[in-house]
Amino acid sequence: MLRTHTCGELRLTNANTTATLTGWVQTIRDKGGVLWIDLRDRYGITQLLLEDGQTPPELFAIARSLGREFVLKATGTVIERKSKNPNIPTGDIELKVSALDVLNPAKLPPFLIEDETDGGDDLRMKYRYLDLRRNPVRRSLELRHRMAQQTRVYMDGQDFIEVETPVLIKSTPEGARDFVVPSRMNPGEFYALPQSPQTFKQLLMVSGFDRYYQIVKCFRDEDLRADRQPEFTQIDCEMSFVEQEDILNMFEGLIRHLFKAVKGIDMAEVPRMTYADAMRLYGSDKPDTRFDMQFVELKGTFDTVDMTSGKGFGVFDSAEMVIGINAPGCAHYTRKQMDELTDWIRRPQIGGKGLIYARVNEDGSIKSSVDKFYSEEDLKGWAAHFRQAGVPVKPGDLLLIMSGDAAKVRKQLSELRLEMGSRLGLRDPNVFSTLWVLDFPLLEYGEEDQRWFAMHHPFTSPKPEDLPLLDTDLGSVRANAYDLVINGTEVGGGSIRIFNRDLQARMFSILGFSDEEAKAQFGFLMDAFEFGAPPHGGIAFGFDRLCSLFGGADSIRDFIAFPKNNSGRDVMIDSPSVISDKQLDELKIKTVEK
Repeated sequence: MLRTHTCGELRLTNANTTATLTGWVQTIRDKGGVLWIDLRDRYGITQLLLEDGQTPPELFAIARSLGREFVLKATGTVIERKSKNPNIPTGDIELKVSALDVLNPAKLPPFLIEDETDGGDDLRMKYRYLDLRRNPVRRSLELRHRMAQQTRVYMDGQDFIEVETPVLIKSTPEGARDFVVPSRMNPGEFYALPQSPQTFKQLLMVSGFDRYYQIVKCFRDEDLRADRQPEFTQIDCEMSFVEQEDILNMFEGLIRHLFKAVKGIDMAEVPRMTYADAMRLYGSDKPDTRFDMQFVELKGTFDTVDMTSGKGFGVFDSAEMVIGINAPGCAHYTRKQMDELTDWIRRPQIGGKGLIYARVNEDGSIKSSVDKFYSEEDLKGWAAHFRQAGVPVKPGDLLLIMSGDAAKVRKQLSELRLEMGSRLGLRDPNVFSTLWVLDFPLLEYGEEDQRWFAMHHPFTSPKPEDLPLLDTDLGSVRANAYDLVINGTEVGGGSIRIFNRDLQARMFSILGFSDEEAKAQFGFLMDAFEFGAPPHGGIAFGFDRLCSLFGGADSIRDFIAFPKNNSGRDVMIDSPSVISDKQLDELKIKTVEK
């Protein structure tokens, strides 16, 4: 090694010893007779000292020729600093330099390599190898490393075996769009990159590997956002001879282990909620339960009491649903604030038509934006209805009411609830609230395609007690499926799988597959079911999302070493890119005219 120690290692106990450090120049402070260099590596920063009269003049000359990010090797004596820096672990010492070598000079970087940088997202992504030198990004990748390490510790302790599955597989029509790879040796035919190892892990169960896991790359050609990348990583898991309860207990254990080992947090038992209750109370199948603000229907589908009709207010009278939340302590909101909130609701991303509010004043009186239509007794009836639904309403609170089509208005109010939670500081990234959501619908009907789709995937088993409904009421069949939600983000999902050929064939038929299509796409799996497939189920966790949650970040990008941008491009290496006509000819692909 060119160094004896790292830049984060030396302490007062090393005083009066000789050390050699290597790293990058962070800053240089030249006071004429004294010159300091902050030398940085992955482990920390150590201050180098050069003093006039004690340091050879040629070393001063070298030091004064340095710039930011020059790569150095420095040898010297560890001494106690006169002016200590309590903000860094090496702040009690410095290295009095006796030898200094420039291992490589550097151009001036396009942005500051500091915790608070002046580089924007696009610039930092173009020079990602420089961005990775910054402490916040480095710490994010160190967190990712610990998460992967502790996942393996837990899974190994539970007798799981890590098995790699193929990356070049067969394209399937269900789910998101596939990335496809042309086969040179099979002209006109294509591989697909896996959206998940789903069928392979089920085949491993048939093979007798009763506890499998894999930290695996997956690929989906879909629109991107902060928590989505074209290539991402899953903790992919499957178990045999289990029921839903076994899966929930096993992988709740994994999450609790990760919180304890990585964050030092003892998580309580994870509560459970049905999909139906999640939609009724929060308008979302992944509710953020760090705060309350549960929905209360003043007119709707779950509550038979109608608190709004017959008062001449057409907006409510014509609505399928009138529903609201209580924003605690917000009765002081000004008219300007309410107008801004109404405009927020009306944004195209939300699509709300408007917002009605009722202030609960300190004296107990209630004033609303619809006083023309509703008396104070009517409004007090609204507040009482909230309380009867288990939602406290007290002086100083603000009722926010929306109306419209049931499905749409629930989604819109869900967005408003999250926005109010953020504005009121109720979504602290350092507070964690976990939740199992259970009993999803097995199927959802696509009006555009006029057919049924699998809500999870076509290998999900129906709840055993709902099997008769496959003949009579497909929309009421519940899936033997479950999602793990943390702070309003779905971090994992899975199901008990179908392991019977006849039931799997029936599911494909419900989803619109002909017998020939089902055999062509999944014949290998259904054939395997005839050779003694055990009951099995599993789950997959979004590893990048888990890391960002543990790191208190909204975006997964800083937890991926070399991420893509929102257009799916790697601007650092300029990918995707065109390939040569020769390569296209070898693949028997015609050139696309632009």
